[in-house]
Amino acid sequence: MLTHHKKYNGWPLTLCSALLCSSLTQADDKGAVESLTGFNINETAPMKNLGINVGGWVSAGIAGNPDDPESRTNGPVTFNNRANEFNAHQLYGFIERAVDAEGSQWDVGFRADIAYGIDAFYTTQANFDDNLITDGSSRLYKLAFPQVYATVFAPVGNGITTKIGHFYTPHGFEVVTAPDNFFFSHAYTMQYGEPFTHTGILSSYPVNENISISAGVVSGWDSFFQEPANFLGGATYTTDDEKTSLTFTLITGDVNKNDEHNRTLYTILLSHDITDKLHYKLQHDMGIEEKSQSADPAKWYGINQYLTYDVSDKVGVGARFEWFRDEDGIRVNGNKGHYLAATVGMNYKPMSWLTLRPEVRYDHSNGNAAYNDGLSYNQVLISADAIVRF
Repeated sequence: MLTHHKKYNGWPLTLCSALLCSSLTQADDKGAVESLTGFNINETAPMKNLGINVGGWVSAGIAGNPDDPESRTNGPVTFNNRANEFNAHQLYGFIERAVDAEGSQWDVGFRADIAYGIDAFYTTQANFDDNLITDGSSRLYKLAFPQVYATVFAPVGNGITTKIGHFYTPHGFEVVTAPDNFFFSHAYTMQYGEPFTHTGILSSYPVNENISISAGVVSGWDSFFQEPANFLGGATYTTDDEKTSLTFTLITGDVNKNDEHNRTLYTILLSHDITDKLHYKLQHDMGIEEKSQSADPAKWYGINQYLTYDVSDKVGVGARFEWFRDEDGIRVNGNKGHYLAATVGMNYKPMSWLTLRPEVRYDHSNGNAAYNDGLSYNQVLISADAIVRF
């Protein structure tokens, strides 16, 4: 794994990897191991008989910052927050057995994920994997178990699927897992306005072909039974042609066992396929907390917009425009203000198992000089990463 101590030390490896991978033959829907060796462990008889799948990926990249801040950080931009350093963001693996959610019998499954790297630093849950690595080397790199849960399918009505354990939040379009995001960097709303994980129970039920609902009880945000019980649930409506969907998600409950006060967040997601190749997404979040660091109520809210276009099976281009308002300064490093960002990027897949994600991002803060170690209200990042699926 590459070290994070030397600036730009990863560019030669990145360029060589891109040239090597581009010279290989495209293999549809295969991981790197199967493409290079012809072997797929998930196709072996024991794995197929048990219904178990394993997989994973490696994600590594660099966020180039022309300001070259002395702290070597990109201010409030997390995940790829290290300026002008090549880092391993995710060494990620999972094992799962999915339930048959369209069957007529009870079924039991599971999933367990493990992540190591820069990104895991932001996704550890309090009172559990935030303490797994505690020596000096954990300043940037962390080990996390972002998901460990059982799944139960009950053939009641149209079928109830229940997660029990530790799992990713249903809030927001953007997720922790790198291959499931178009952009290398993340929106402020995802970084500061939403939880990453929950521990508890969450059930989902398809009311009909257009409407599905979910409801459950979890231990707050990103905590392993360290916060009081919260309600988590929502509903999704999808049109008959499946080109448009609208989702509402809500979490509400107390925050602190010793000084209990309510925190509520809702997220509204609209997804629409303008054409078969042109896709639009709109997200709105709003959070309210009864108490903040000053014991006064606090609010945060934002709007994200995404527009992506599939140029071909191998190339996609996209833009993201976002506004996040930390009205009382309790979400973004204690600094209240407006945070705006515009990102343009590309996904290039020379191989089915390789994705390259270059992007250019412009950030602006209104209310505090959030960038270049507190010297600037603006920032430009020129970034890229590579994702290799196993």
